[in-house]
Parts: sequence; structure tokens; C-alpha cells
Amino acid sequence: MILHTIVPPELIFQENDEVFSGQIPITRNGIPMIVEQSGHMYKLIRIMSSDPADYLKAELSPGTFIPLYE
Repeated sequence: MILHTIVPPELIFQENDEVFSGQIPITRNGIPMIVEQSGHMYKLIRIMSSDPADYLKAELSPGTFIPLYE
């Protein structure tokens, strides 16, 4: 893969495992997402859906807290 960019490679290819160690992949209502556990809630980091309509849902905004159990 060739990237033609002025951004330094350290910012593109982050090798710091501490940043990603708390991230957990889950699926809720058929939507795959990456979350971090925060107490009795999950903090939504990103959704990884192939459906563009999922990205328009306000309840799936990054930073939103969702309950552990539904």
C-alpha cells in the first residue's frame, strides 16, 4: 500500500498498544462497533457498519454511553 501524504508515518501507523488495549469489538442490534468499558456502561468509540444509515443515527454518535446489558 502506498500513501501519498504529508502526514508523518508515526501518526498514520500508531504502534502504541496502550491506546487500543481497552477497546472491545461488540455487535449491538446487528451493528458492529468498537467500545470501551466505563463502569457499568460502554463508551462508543466507533461504529464499523457497511450501512450508511447507521452513521446518521444520533444514538450511535462517538462518545455516547450505552448500557452493558440490553
